[in-house]
Amino acid sequence: MSEAGLIASAEGFGVVALEVTAPAVFDVDAHLRITRPDGSIEDRHLGAAGIDPAWLPRGRFRLEAPTDPAWPTGTRLDVIASTGGPDGRRHAEPVTFEVDAPAEHASSWRLGSYSGTVPIEQLSWSQGMSNWFYRHFDHAARVVMDLMFAGHPKLQGDVLDVGCGDGITDLGIALRRQPKRFVAVDPFKGYERLPAICEDHHLPPELVRQSRIEFRSDDGNDLQLDDDSFDVVLSWGSLEHIAGGYAQTLAEIKRVLRPGGLFFAHPGLFYGSAGNHLGEFFDDPWIHLKLDRDELQRRVLAGTPRYMDRAGEKSPPEQYWQWYTELNPIKLPDFEQELRGMGFEPWRFALRTDPVVEYTPELQQHDMVTLGIAELYGVFRLVA
Repeated sequence: MSEAGLIASAEGFGVVALEVTAPAVFDVDAHLRITRPDGSIEDRHLGAAGIDPAWLPRGRFRLEAPTDPAWPTGTRLDVIASTGGPDGRRHAEPVTFEVDAPAEHASSWRLGSYSGTVPIEQLSWSQGMSNWFYRHFDHAARVVMDLMFAGHPKLQGDVLDVGCGDGITDLGIALRRQPKRFVAVDPFKGYERLPAICEDHHLPPELVRQSRIEFRSDDGNDLQLDDDSFDVVLSWGSLEHIAGGYAQTLAEIKRVLRPGGLFFAHPGLFYGSAGNHLGEFFDDPWIHLKLDRDELQRRVLAGTPRYMDRAGEKSPPEQYWQWYTELNPIKLPDFEQELRGMGFEPWRFALRTDPVVEYTPELQQHDMVTLGIAELYGVFRLVA
């Protein structure tokens, strides 16, 4: 899907019209190759201007390449627009210009929309990390694909997500990597809202169908799936929410994962700065370790959540409190040893730590590593 659907043509000197004929194209990029008459070559990249088009929907877009009065007559300019492909290769659309007179002034990259196409500034990626849809559909998907799996071909095989929630991150992965099979399970069926969420953010809802993700309401403790049937299992922010513990879910993940398969886990770490999942009520990340349970409950139930990072649901404080009481108090060393004991070995991991943790008397009982590690992103290989 990502290897086609983009046509580039000259619209004027240094201006390229990009026509997206597919419902969307992904990981769009461009660079300008400057070849001067003396044979010297220089490259300028779109990303250097802070423009990162994670995707473009169907329509027509205007890409303006940089200009420079220092370029002499006869300089050749190759503007090369490209989109990402499922195997990591890129589909390129080059357009060539020749400088026949020095430019009047220097300019930088610009990307805009023609009339009748969604304005660039309304696309979630143009708003960056301040936009929750971008954080899930683009940023989180890229963390999995590029940072943690480093383009590993297993992501194009049989993939399972346990605890997919609204399915936005899965959609971002599936459309870019086009796996052979993608099953996403969550008993709460948040994925039923996915077409509407896409439409709200100008991503064609038809892409949910074209992604071929099989959404199911299986419980992680009882996956209705065959043994040894997946190359990759994903779990982003789900293990900490399994009421009563996640041991059975890990056993199910091991059962359905093929030997040599890869398991990506991003569990919430209860003692880290994002671990209590009450950030919509409190500014203090460790408030749950400082107040007794009754006082914490009183403040949550009397509070009003500042809805952040949500896919449209507006849950009452009582629901937040239930979620908090169900959290599994995961610590990184314990989690690693649990996985090693089951026959998994670390394959690739990344940690996010907090720059400063201020020890108050209530926190003295907790060690520095436990409090300082905010997040784990880990890929584990099943060896036994």
